[in-house]
Amino acid sequence: MLRDFFYIRRSDRHAILFLLTVITISLLVIMLTEGRSDELAPNTQKPTPITQHPTPKNQHPARYYRQETSVVAERFPFDPNTADSVQLLRLGLRPWQVRNIYRYRAKGGVYRKKEDFARLYGLSVREYRELEPYIRISPDLATPAATLVGEAEHYERDTLKYPVKVEVAQSVNLNTTDTLLLRKVPGIGEAFARRILGYGQRLGGYVSPQQLLEIEDFPQEAIPYFVVTEPHTKKINLNKLTLNQLQRHPYISFYQAKAITEYRRLRGPLHSLDDLKLLKDFPPEAIRRLKPYVEF
Repeated sequence: MLRDFFYIRRSDRHAILFLLTVITISLLVIMLTEGRSDELAPNTQKPTPITQHPTPKNQHPARYYRQETSVVAERFPFDPNTADSVQLLRLGLRPWQVRNIYRYRAKGGVYRKKEDFARLYGLSVREYRELEPYIRISPDLATPAATLVGEAEHYERDTLKYPVKVEVAQSVNLNTTDTLLLRKVPGIGEAFARRILGYGQRLGGYVSPQQLLEIEDFPQEAIPYFVVTEPHTKKINLNKLTLNQLQRHPYISFYQAKAITEYRRLRGPLHSLDDLKLLKDFPPEAIRRLKPYVEF
């Protein structure tokens, strides 16, 4: 009886042997795969940052530019016509500025006087003032004094990419300017020029150059180059705009727009900015900023 209980037919025995074989092969494959994964794991991990070392002088500069580095700015005499990438980076210039210097020199451009270096794209006034005492132009390349004093200066680089920068005594009217003129301000490039015009359109016009500081990362040393004469702002009617339309203005947040719409719903239209003083979302500074841009 015990033999009959454990008896397995031949067809069943074949099926069981087949299943055992498949299970054994699967276990072997899993074990081998895990072993290979452990060997390859170090290569799939995020590489550890490598400290940047100065590039040898005989190495091509383009290879150096692709690596980020945090080098403390040094000050030493240099000639912008002959300085290599290592020297320029040691001075504190950013890699993309060094690339622009190399491209300018590759096209035959020459820095004939110190002021020429001030036109380097992205170089702020403060950075130029720090570097100016250390600039040394070779006498063979320097512009003759007679040309500087008696003749009108001619710049071959007065293009959209390398605009001639405005002088300190000159100023740019924020409400009548364009991107070409904005890029002539030291420290203002194409990106900041677009952001200045875009922010002015959102405001409805500038009333003070200090409003430029509301643009993220705006260079403060560029503020003295801007003026606002006879400001004419585009006003918004606080009694007619919807919540979404109100909050599009840079000086009205979502909560302030909601407070205005709730005030209109409960108390009727606003008659002056004094009505907003009753709302907790409008401190005196917020009302002062809004004053040139609203009507009722």
